[in-house]
Amino acid sequence: MPLYLIASVVMSFGGSFNGLDTGIIGPVSDMEFFRADIATTSAILHGLVVSSVLLPSAIVSVFAGSLADAVGRPRAVTIGFCVSGFGAAIEAGSIHIAMFIVGRIIIGIGIGLYLSTVVVYICELAPPAKRGVLTTMVQLFAAIGILTGYFICYGTVYISSSLSWRLPLAIQSFLAFLFAAVCVPLPQSPRWLTLCGRHDESRLLWIRLGVSLDGEGAEVSDEVFSDQREDTESKKDDQPSVPPAVVLQTPDHTQLEDSTTVLSHSIMRAFRKDVRSRTALAVYYLGMQQLCGIDSILYYAPIIFQQAGITSQKSSFIASGVTAIVIVVVTIPATLKADSWSRRMQTILGGCLISGCLFLIGILYASNAVHQTSGSARWVVIVTIYAYVISFCVTWGINYKSYPSEIQPPATRATATSLAQSANWAVNFCVVLVVPIFFASSESGPYFLFGGLTILNTAILFFIMPETRGRTLEDIHADFLHKIPHARLGRRSINDEHVV
Repeated sequence: MPLYLIASVVMSFGGSFNGLDTGIIGPVSDMEFFRADIATTSAILHGLVVSSVLLPSAIVSVFAGSLADAVGRPRAVTIGFCVSGFGAAIEAGSIHIAMFIVGRIIIGIGIGLYLSTVVVYICELAPPAKRGVLTTMVQLFAAIGILTGYFICYGTVYISSSLSWRLPLAIQSFLAFLFAAVCVPLPQSPRWLTLCGRHDESRLLWIRLGVSLDGEGAEVSDEVFSDQREDTESKKDDQPSVPPAVVLQTPDHTQLEDSTTVLSHSIMRAFRKDVRSRTALAVYYLGMQQLCGIDSILYYAPIIFQQAGITSQKSSFIASGVTAIVIVVVTIPATLKADSWSRRMQTILGGCLISGCLFLIGILYASNAVHQTSGSARWVVIVTIYAYVISFCVTWGINYKSYPSEIQPPATRATATSLAQSANWAVNFCVVLVVPIFFASSESGPYFLFGGLTILNTAILFFIMPETRGRTLEDIHADFLHKIPHARLGRRSINDEHVV
């Protein structure tokens, strides 16, 4: 098995921690002993506890690209997991709500540092023909993490003490530190080595990774060299708006910019005239994804199923666990077939299916057809929730992991992807914070809101989203530089000639 495949699979495990947090926090915050120990009885406090991980992730993610550019992708991921593990340990030992929220904030800082870098690393290692499958494996492992979190909580809910909610969080902390240790021996990204001026090391690493320099390795290496030349020329053109940075030499021969200029320089570079349209598209693409409400369904699944008629807490936990099983089962073939159908088709078809499910649930609640103890409408709601989750997992859940990184040039890939992930978390924070309050005041309103926003964003992306499936990153980059119309972008396969 080639090393690039091993490294990509290992790094994909990073998605499992984010999924594990999603799978654990919803059931934990609804446990009897948690509510007694931490006091989250109001909808506002419940929303604050669950969402407090998201805003720090959004803020710190802005810095994550600069950290990944400075120390390398695997090291940045290792740092992020160590921080997350520390935060989960604080959660597990919390004695009041303030301490628990501090732990959530620290977890958010760690997730913000590593998650976007995980996708960037895999995207930079993967050959064009394998890129879609490998980058979307992060979503598969996130689904496995959600499943694991739900059933850990289902197993501990029977414990008649505070250990029922502390044990899942302790397990989460242990796994974070374990994964940090696993990341240490991973090789650096050869693209990152090239951007640091270490060209010979980069070419040797491509061979070690199992990517032939006579084929795809040559393409990706040439892409980086070409991009560096264009980056240098663009910097000359934009010199008044992007001040030169002070370059420092580190012991491992990487070049770091002075700490007072590195962040602003990285962000300004992502908004240069030749790349800002790609940065803006990535930010919009990932930010608007959360307006379909998927994380609110996953975070508050026990409450949503109770609202639909599964009134027992243990039964609602089982229904939530079934949701996680469904996610894993449908994500496996969706991941394997990620490069079999176009990114645009996944996005547009997914938006239509997701909004249709949301509108149906909203109509059933608005017409007062759903009764918790009788009637078939409540089962229609439950089945439609599963259909909604399936629609998301096989379309948006897969597509949104790879696309924002694919459209970026190497020089700004880490920063632009981090900014996009930051937008995703910022929007998600707002959604997850207000959803408990929204559901407490209206059963149908959230579904109509999320459905309307989903179909609106789908229509916008129909007009602004270029195709990238089967393209080398070089071809995608060249088409953007030459302003190829979106209607033509992506029509060629990876076997066609490059744009020169």
